[in-house]
Amino acid sequence: MPRWGLLVEQNLGFGGQRRVWSAGVMEHVDGTREEALEVLRQRAEAYRPVHPTSPKRRRLYRESDGFVLVLDGAWQSFHCRFTVIEQLYDSAAPEPEPPALLEPEPEPVQPPPPVRRRPVVPPEPPRAWDADVPEVPSWLDRDRPS
Repeated sequence: MPRWGLLVEQNLGFGGQRRVWSAGVMEHVDGTREEALEVLRQRAEAYRPVHPTSPKRRRLYRESDGFVLVLDGAWQSFHCRFTVIEQLYDSAAPEPEPPALLEPEPEPVQPPPPVRRRPVVPPEPPRAWDADVPEVPSWLDRDRPS
């Protein structure tokens, strides 16, 4: 599918000697030439050029490759040219990705053998605070010399 550039040409700069005729691509349209012309017409109708800043009258004309917008200012008229141009080459375009090569299907991975775990032994209940104290103290049963 062809790619179309929407070109606008207009006067830039101020003053009689410093004004320059300049061109720039507004956007790109992928599709047919008629689709690109329709998008260009919409852009041309809504376009606000640098000169004149406050146009008194706007006239849009169609030509074979685009449109011409004539604007009457306070002292003189200005015009902008809108053209549909086909893009043939772009040095800054991203490289197309190569088609993906068919890779062989990976072999099914065997699940690892189950890990044998020791049974979980519940912990012993905590010992009482007096667990190491005998019920009968040793001094109670000793023989006393009389």
